[in-house]
Amino acid sequence: MKLTLKKTPKGYTKDTHRVVPPEETLARVEKLLPGIGVTRVAEISGLDRIGIPVYSAIRPASAKGAISVYAGKGATPVEAKVSVMMEAIERYSSEFQKADKKRVVMGTFTDVSNGKVAVDPQKLILPGQLLPNVRLDWIDGYDLMNKKEVLLPCNAVFHPYLAPFKLFRSNTNGLASGNTMEEAIFHGLMEVVERDALSIAEATRDPGKEITITKKDGLAYELYAKFGKAGIDVKLWYLPTDSGIPTVLASTDDKELMDPSLLVMGVGTHMDARISVLRALTEVAQSRATQIQGAREDTDREKVVRTIGYERMKRMNRHWYGEGKETITLKELPDLSTDSHKGDIEKAVKMLKGCVAAVIVTDLTREDVGVPVVRVTVPGLEMYAIDHERIGPRCKRPVMRK
Repeated sequence: MKLTLKKTPKGYTKDTHRVVPPEETLARVEKLLPGIGVTRVAEISGLDRIGIPVYSAIRPASAKGAISVYAGKGATPVEAKVSVMMEAIERYSSEFQKADKKRVVMGTFTDVSNGKVAVDPQKLILPGQLLPNVRLDWIDGYDLMNKKEVLLPCNAVFHPYLAPFKLFRSNTNGLASGNTMEEAIFHGLMEVVERDALSIAEATRDPGKEITITKKDGLAYELYAKFGKAGIDVKLWYLPTDSGIPTVLASTDDKELMDPSLLVMGVGTHMDARISVLRALTEVAQSRATQIQGAREDTDREKVVRTIGYERMKRMNRHWYGEGKETITLKELPDLSTDSHKGDIEKAVKMLKGCVAAVIVTDLTREDVGVPVVRVTVPGLEMYAIDHERIGPRCKRPVMRK
């Protein structure tokens, strides 16, 4: 596939950066939900006591091996609703469909590299070694860093991936939708960078700098204060990263309930660090609400953490709950964003040079939906935080922040 980025000005930059306001996106995507099998969208914010909007969507028709309940968050109810609806569209679009068969080729890495550029599967941080004679399914993508068409394993693109042979457990890292292709690519790229930063911080147990927030910080403080009013301690961390793309983590400790299952985190990455903070705060609210919702269903995680206990869980994750060795104010965090998603993508790709060798986009937009969906794959970036079997060299060395 070939890809030329188009410059579309951002029309909404209040608490996220989008081409159009969330109300316009909602009007467009809400009517698409029945066609992809979503049977219910409901607010679940009331399960918790924070007051940050969180919505849930149910899609019983999801493919075997995929979850059927999704969650979305936002600073406003409309944003949270849009978030979960777009999540449902992403999940639908990431499932292998009949039309995809025309794009897939089969062969070993050596086979498909004959006359074409293919991603070496070993660079995707595999849980083990891949024998050279193993035949894989491959699909087309476009490398934004080197501006060339490439082939990459279907296992890195589709979720769930149901082929008999798997390189690794499939996931949704880098899967994103948007009002435009560029908006989708940007958010997919930010998620991949986010998971890399989180993986390195978890592996090295280095949370970076603790962020301090005051009343002068506007919406970020308003969201932050909601936790305090509910008796919940929240810490914000500016994670170490060698690319310099701002990533923020929020960790919560419910001093009132002292429930180990509610020692949860939220992470956000954006070219504007202020948006990273907002995303981290709304995501940790989502994590709490979905954990409470899941606890009602007696999930495996809830059983495990209750066995471990509150105090032990805190000790195991003390790097997120202790005092920061260094602090930084919200105003000191950088805003590296431009006036378009095209500009943000190009800037982010440039910042990743030296860290990785390729940034690959695969178009998963479905004709029957019409909402741009992509999978962004960046070989070499870590995903230990979502798959402990896959740990690469970046998790094993100190990271110098740019």
